[in-house]
Amino acid sequence: MKSIFLSHKQVFTNPFPAFRSVGAAAKASDLVLATIPDDGFTVSDSYVNYYLSGEDCADRFGRDNICSICAVRPALLLEPGDEKLLSHAREVNNILTVELGSYPSVILETSMRDMAEKQLRDGTLRKTNLSYTICGEKRPVYRLGAKEIVRVPVSEETVYGYVQLSDGTAVNASEEIFLEVKPVRWYYDEANRLLVSGRAMFAGLGREEAADYLAEDFIRELLAEDDSEVAAAGEGAPFRVEEHDELEMIRAYIKADIPVFIHGLTGDGKSDRVREIDPQALDIELVNETPETINGRAVYNESSDEIIDIKPVWLVKLERLCEDGELHILFFDELTNATKQTQAVIFKIVLERFVNNRWPLPENARIVAAGNDRAESSVAHDLAEPLFGRFAHIYIRTTVENWMPWAVRKRINPYVMEFLANNDLYLRTAYTGTEGYADPRRWEMASKILDSSGNDFSLIEPIVGRETAEAFIRFFRAQEEMADLAKYTDEEISRMTVARKYQIAQQCLYAASAKPAEAEELAERLGAEFAAWFRYVLERKHTKI
Repeated sequence: MKSIFLSHKQVFTNPFPAFRSVGAAAKASDLVLATIPDDGFTVSDSYVNYYLSGEDCADRFGRDNICSICAVRPALLLEPGDEKLLSHAREVNNILTVELGSYPSVILETSMRDMAEKQLRDGTLRKTNLSYTICGEKRPVYRLGAKEIVRVPVSEETVYGYVQLSDGTAVNASEEIFLEVKPVRWYYDEANRLLVSGRAMFAGLGREEAADYLAEDFIRELLAEDDSEVAAAGEGAPFRVEEHDELEMIRAYIKADIPVFIHGLTGDGKSDRVREIDPQALDIELVNETPETINGRAVYNESSDEIIDIKPVWLVKLERLCEDGELHILFFDELTNATKQTQAVIFKIVLERFVNNRWPLPENARIVAAGNDRAESSVAHDLAEPLFGRFAHIYIRTTVENWMPWAVRKRINPYVMEFLANNDLYLRTAYTGTEGYADPRRWEMASKILDSSGNDFSLIEPIVGRETAEAFIRFFRAQEEMADLAKYTDEEISRMTVARKYQIAQQCLYAASAKPAEAEELAERLGAEFAAWFRYVLERKHTKI
């Protein structure tokens, strides 16, 4: 396999077959939009100039034109045997397209950007053994959930001081952003054994630099796979025993294509964990479904005198979702609340990965289910043993310690976090059926009403109940007078639990107005996570009781 610039002949004189249908203009990937210097004429409606072989160029309108600033639209000449590397072939309007390799191309989804930034700051964003050459510089690939992402600098040379990317996001010049590594789709000319990228893929290099990169590193980076986990498993001892949190375990089973069942109480964040792994997960609430809506309906066609099976709507949505080639979650929520008949249908899908014995699930679909135990829900059913045995079972147990990092990411109201850091028994209170009660989801509701009301504490009683609301108010009235900071040695701090460290960080907040330097110094000694929490709450906390 060899990477090349397209020639003037292939684009204009005797054009590549796909160009006759789609035109010779090239859309720019987000990597190109972020890194190409733009003088106001280089990019138009996300179409961009790109190099051809020799001294030729195609301008942003797909015309033969000499351009000083260009992106690169790679082409690949295949050698015998390379065809086996191609996947996901599709033919649309007589144009054959295939997937080969992966490349950073699209800005990370909005819902995951804050998470990526925080993990990068905290040093918890995991590096892979991969890298891509961006503007001549090697940039590492990180793993965020099931996604691979690359941090990319935005060009300083922009007309308006910002760049608008494919999802409408405007990013400032010189800013750094995360791009997601995506499978690359190519136009395929089987007769000439030629692949042409559907988009301009990279920029920020002169013609000669781009030619060197195409000849040396481009294909290696395009086809590279992350084998860091496999390598780690093979080093040293023949096996490993590691500690994993619930989210890491769910990710591991999804990667291994093992169905996962998440157990937990109401409000424990079962669906939140699924959304954190795959924000686009297809959620099917089984309490509202029947065997017919899951399996699809049979319709009688009078004209042909036959019964026709209609594919269920959820499966059509899943197939469209999985067209991008990434792992996506099919989430069967409230499985224990489904009828035995519906559970039997789900068992067939989990067991055979076929719907109604005829429509296969997409290869990159992964199954996750969740449900409440019978002790919590009067309408819950025990899972039949064969269905239970098809899942890896993960039990969610939300505590203040594992809830607090999530609360910081979700920007939960600082008063809620302070109260629970010191009163963990109030994270969950008993349901009486007569008044409000507390659980992690309802504390999120309390956070929203506090934010929208300017921290009016009287409004949380209908959510968390009278007793909890009174304890909440008493706590903060008592804490107003706290201004003295105890002295702690490094050894004492090292022995503190996470909850105790959050409590000390909270004390630092009340001392901050009288002793700002001392309060900040103690918060820093607690560790980066607690110092970040201290600064975050201090910035947001404006209203006193």
